[in-house]
Amino acid sequence: MSTKTGRPKAENPKSVDLKVRIDEDMHLKLIRYAKVNRITKAEAVRRGINILLEKTE
Repeated sequence: MSTKTGRPKAENPKSVDLKVRIDEDMHLKLIRYAKVNRITKAEAVRRGINILLEKTE
């Protein structure tokens, strides 16, 4: 038998799917931010959520 191949399991898998409706202007700003910071749109949204949560603590 060969060893199991493929990607290793993530430490903190992102299993929750979130859908948000935004206007075109907000979408363009999100794309621009993600491109400048070389991250995905999803990562940009995660960072924004973390910033909001840090402000409330």
